[in-house]
Amino acid sequence: MILRILPALLLSALALFSAPPTPDPAKAGMDAATLQRIAPRMKELAARQVMSGAVTLVMRKGALAHFESAGFQDIEANRPMQKDAIFQIMSMTKPFTGVAIMMLVEEGKVRLSDPVEMHLPEFRGQWMIASESNGVRTLKMPARPITVRDLMSHTSGLPAAPSIADIMVRMNRTLADACLIYSQQPLEFEPGSRWKYSNTGLATLGRIVEVASGLSYEKFLEARIFQPLGMTDSHIFLPAEKHSRLAPVYTLKDGRLVKAGANILAGDPLQFRKGALYSGPEHSIYSTAWDLAQFYQMMLNHGTLNGKRLLSPSSVATMTALHTGDLKAGHNPGTGFGLTWEVTRDNTGTLTGQSIGAFGHGGAFGTYGWIDPRKDLVGVFLIQLTGDPKPARDAFVGIANASILEAVAP
Repeated sequence: MILRILPALLLSALALFSAPPTPDPAKAGMDAATLQRIAPRMKELAARQVMSGAVTLVMRKGALAHFESAGFQDIEANRPMQKDAIFQIMSMTKPFTGVAIMMLVEEGKVRLSDPVEMHLPEFRGQWMIASESNGVRTLKMPARPITVRDLMSHTSGLPAAPSIADIMVRMNRTLADACLIYSQQPLEFEPGSRWKYSNTGLATLGRIVEVASGLSYEKFLEARIFQPLGMTDSHIFLPAEKHSRLAPVYTLKDGRLVKAGANILAGDPLQFRKGALYSGPEHSIYSTAWDLAQFYQMMLNHGTLNGKRLLSPSSVATMTALHTGDLKAGHNPGTGFGLTWEVTRDNTGTLTGQSIGAFGHGGAFGTYGWIDPRKDLVGVFLIQLTGDPKPARDAFVGIANASILEAVAP
């Protein structure tokens, strides 16, 4: 009898642990009336087919202030967007890979200054492009080998995309096989001398996680990050029982939104990466707004959530400091890069209300999340669109920041 009861109790405990509370703007020090502008604005943009639908979430001072869905999860089926919809968060995966590396740094298994070849011997003796003209490429040895920190700050010189370009679409090779191929590509510049966003670099970090921990990348994330944070709907490979909750990706065609096909990152979303081998540390996580809020709140709390510590305050500070100095870096105006996080570095980056020192990351299908330590705020914006997400994203970010009642320095 006891054996029958225990699984039911465990499921109840997990449901309780992961269930979001009722939003309480007053507890978060935010204006409820201003926050109420978000959902109508998102609905308006969905009606105009700027996007299919969105899930938006704001937490401040550890309290949930706003959590809404708007528009459609499936336009053709006339199915409204749900707050527990599952999204392909794409490059929002990268900071998870960064946190995994920092956990191994804290265990003494990896150092940020380690040459990559120390963990992955296939990178030993890597060449660099010295010049390229009229189809002739000249190679030379770089001044130094690439390091773990180079990979995390996108300053390694590894190419932005893999030479086996379809791997991020078809996902038909293992991470180990892919990184062996990446190691044979010449660097594009001297390590540390420039910033260039590199998917191959982040994939290489994921392979270091595997070698240093003895676990597959997906198992490491599940055991060391998802489970401790109660992220029950976050996966690298989506279980069949959750397929119906996936929000399809939409693209604009002839002035209207249609479901994207098989030529986008990770392939046709409604094939659910069937037969995939590649764990994609640069782009592979499925998640929900509530799950992501747990991860971001852990970072805002200097590495801890609900009594469970994933990182030390020192590691969080190291990850979110500006590591690109005066290099031109980042995807958005006024930003640079930390270690797998984009960091707001000057006033140009505060135009939607974010503070200097705020950090976050976006994804290829318009998803975005950020942490603002000065405002004690976490925000999550989830859509699935191959086009420009900024009109909707910036509207949400701006309204969220305008909802804060007290004055906060930029």
